[in-house]
Amino acid sequence: MPLSTHPTPLLERDHWRSLDGLWRFCFDDEARWQHPREVVFDREIRVPYAPESLSSGVHDQGFHSTVWYSLTVTLTPEERSERLLLHFGAVDYLATVWVNGRLVAQHEGGSTPFTADITQQAQAGETVELVVRAQDNPHDLAKPRGKQDWQREPHSIWYPRTTGIWQTVWLERVPQTYLRKLRWLGDMEHWQIGLEAEVVGPLPPDLGLRVRLWCNGDLLADDRYAVRTAEIARRIALADPGIDDFRNELLWSPGHPQLIDAELELLVGDRVIDRVRSYTALRSVSVNGNRFLLNGRPYYLRLVLDQGYWPDSLMTATDEELRRDVELAKRLGFNGVRKHQKIESPRWLYWCDVLGLLVWEEMPSAYRFTPAAVGRLTREWLEVLERDISHPCIVTWVPLNESWGVPDLPTNPAHRDYVRALYFLTKTLDPSRPVVGNDGWEHVATDIVTIHDYADDTELLRRRYGTLEATRLTLQQQQPADRALTLAGFEVAGQPVVLSEFGGIAYIPGQELGWGYSESQSEEDFVKDYGALLAAIHECHGLSGFCYTQLTDTFQEKNGLLYADRTPKADIQKLARSTQGTRTAREMTVDPILNPFGNSARWLRRQQETLMFIEMNLDVDRE
Repeated sequence: MPLSTHPTPLLERDHWRSLDGLWRFCFDDEARWQHPREVVFDREIRVPYAPESLSSGVHDQGFHSTVWYSLTVTLTPEERSERLLLHFGAVDYLATVWVNGRLVAQHEGGSTPFTADITQQAQAGETVELVVRAQDNPHDLAKPRGKQDWQREPHSIWYPRTTGIWQTVWLERVPQTYLRKLRWLGDMEHWQIGLEAEVVGPLPPDLGLRVRLWCNGDLLADDRYAVRTAEIARRIALADPGIDDFRNELLWSPGHPQLIDAELELLVGDRVIDRVRSYTALRSVSVNGNRFLLNGRPYYLRLVLDQGYWPDSLMTATDEELRRDVELAKRLGFNGVRKHQKIESPRWLYWCDVLGLLVWEEMPSAYRFTPAAVGRLTREWLEVLERDISHPCIVTWVPLNESWGVPDLPTNPAHRDYVRALYFLTKTLDPSRPVVGNDGWEHVATDIVTIHDYADDTELLRRRYGTLEATRLTLQQQQPADRALTLAGFEVAGQPVVLSEFGGIAYIPGQELGWGYSESQSEEDFVKDYGALLAAIHECHGLSGFCYTQLTDTFQEKNGLLYADRTPKADIQKLARSTQGTRTAREMTVDPILNPFGNSARWLRRQQETLMFIEMNLDVDRE
């Protein structure tokens, strides 16, 4: 199938249109207005950019707890004659939506989508008036907010706030009975695809669901099921080729991101009433002893921390910018990304699926431990899992980071129970992926033991993680950042150990202000320092992978491999060689950690094609 341009490529229809662009806008700092008829709009804003961003046209980074939006939409005859859905990708934090003065939706949570059925309002006339109120107390630390600063100016590791609409808004035309939700599970062990679907609307007695799957244009399955209830669950068996070399053709991995295209049709008799396009993949992730496994084989993780900010647009990016970040991470030699304190747009996850980049998905933190904070984060985390569970690129879930929101983990049993509860809740809803309960330190429940250690002494890193025994002693005795790595009651039983934050080398030419965890004084020193640090990590045989801090400079943090505008700070090929280690191409082809396909001409050809594709589609400084 051709590349998707839909806001949610896992559930794509033809009949949709974006409402991004200029909307009417105003601040309501004193919360004077409660209904759209009272509001006085005094300016315009470019949606979906937050008013704090330059790209929005407002660029006001002050404290604003309430903002209002309005847009008049002229509807097509088709939109007035069918069921019409109004979708919001994300609105931070509490959104209330009216259409023609009538309340149609309320949603709490700044990172997850919601939908309003506006069919009744759409049928009343040729235009509809959309009004959105977003309430987002900038000082509330008991809600999931990630890296959004509570101080007026960004400080330390926190950045400008994001208020209101920050992901795309769109209309979608659907029939009276339609597919609302899909969930895919690639089951490599049984060579089958799991499908769960939800249908909304009347269920005629002869309603059926047709599912077709293709791989590179070849039809894999063409099944039809009777639909008797709103929820459908099926397993689609695929023909198992048996021999590994043939099986590998169908498996998804960063080096071979093979997707399986899908088309689903709801039918009444033989008449198609709804059609959606989607995709899935065959791949497995697990842990076995001290190894992370991809498709049943040991796989060494080379991750980079990615915070998903842009200088002018803050947390919002164009589709081209999202794709470019994926391409740059791959070109820098990484096979995955830890998306830090942000639930990124589904379009970014789509490009990770298509181009082949592993993702650790991490929930934005709240910073207080209160009943309200627990309820808010848990509720939104469930929505995150529902939205993203079908993306093959996601290989690890991370509900909490560095004990943020659970500051008394060592001394408060309730804090420890909360981490365990999130861990087991996540495992209950998705037993197919590893879960890291609290990334970085103070572990009480995790499938992968993660460590944040910004030591820049390469010999010290070798002593801490050079062997399995050294790593075991480090977990028992060392406290990077003055935090215990594990807490009483949690037993390290041979799980993989990943250095999930380290490095953070700053290179800041000129007089620009900023900081890193260490600093290089020239481009030459930067390449040398990065190379020495990564060489030490590659020699640490007690680790199953790493995550380098970080992909790009992010406001006052100047420790990226790329500047904030995504220009590389040094020769990108030299940086990539350090990221990948010093193994020769011959060694890479036979090492199952680096290459699950074995030493084959097919694998070598794919690597060449992937590199050529990225080279052709990047426009970076190669000086």
